[in-house]
Amino acid sequence: MAIGAWDALTARMAQQAGAEAVYMSGSCVSSSVHGGPDIGLTTMTEMTRRARQMAGVLDVPLIVDGDTGYGNELNAYRTVREYERAGANAIQLEDQTFPKRCGHFEGKDIISAPEFAAKIEAATDARESEDFLVIARTDALAVDGLDEAIRRAQLYKEAGADVLFVEAPTEREEMERVCREAPSPLLANLAAKGKTPPIPAEELTDIGYDMAIYPSDSFKAALKTIQDTYETLIDERSQENILDGMVEWEERDEITEMGDVEALEAKYAAAKDRYADREAEN
Repeated sequence: MAIGAWDALTARMAQQAGAEAVYMSGSCVSSSVHGGPDIGLTTMTEMTRRARQMAGVLDVPLIVDGDTGYGNELNAYRTVREYERAGANAIQLEDQTFPKRCGHFEGKDIISAPEFAAKIEAATDARESEDFLVIARTDALAVDGLDEAIRRAQLYKEAGADVLFVEAPTEREEMERVCREAPSPLLANLAAKGKTPPIPAEELTDIGYDMAIYPSDSFKAALKTIQDTYETLIDERSQENILDGMVEWEERDEITEMGDVEALEAKYAAAKDRYADREAEN
C-alpha cells in the first residue's frame, strides 16, 4: 500500500501513520499548485520540486507521478533523471497524449503503443540505479477497451517496465482478467470515489496485484474539512463550533517533530557556549 500525499507535511504524516511507501499524487499536487483540475497544467519543474521536498522528510520509498514524461522520449529521459536525483524511488509514466487528464476523467486520448514503449525504454536507460523502478501505466482501457490495454501492458513489459499499471478498470472482473493476462508485478489504483471499485488490500492480493496506490483519500478528506471549516467560520462569525475538529498545539508539534528541532537548538546553543568559554580562556 502506497499512501497518497501531496507535500512534505502530508508525506511525513503518512509515514508517521505507518505507510510502507508514499505515493506523490500528480492530481493532488497539480490542484495544490494551481488550484485547478488535473489536466496537465503543472510542469516537470514544479513536480520535481515537490518530490524533492517530500523525499527530504521520508525514510520509506517515494513513488512519484511523472505524467507522460512531459514530452517525447528525450523529455521522458530527463524527467526520470530529475526525479531520481530529487530522491524518488519509483516513477509512474503513462501513455496519454500531452497535455494529459486525470486517469478517472472522461475525454482521455492515448499515443501509439510503439511510441510509448520507446518512452519506457528511454526511462529505463535514464535511471542511475537499478533499484529505481519504472512503472508503465496505460489508459487504453477507457479509449480502446480491455483487450488493447492488456496488449499494451505486455508490450511495455518487453520495453523494460518494472511494474505495469492498467488504469481505471470499472469492475472486479476486469481487474481479475488484468492479473491473469498481464505480466506481474501489477499495480492497482484505488482512487477514492473514482471508477475502480474500492476493494480491500487483502482481496487485491488474492486477485493478483502486488502494489496499490491510494492517491487521493487524504486530499479529498482535507478538502471536505477545509470547506466545512471556512463555511462555518464565515457563516457563524465564530470559531466555537470548529475547535473540536482541530488538532491541539501539542499534537501539531508532534506531527511537525518540533521536539527534534528543539533538541538541535539545545545542542548548538551548548556548542556556542563551549566555544565562547574556549575563546575566553585564550
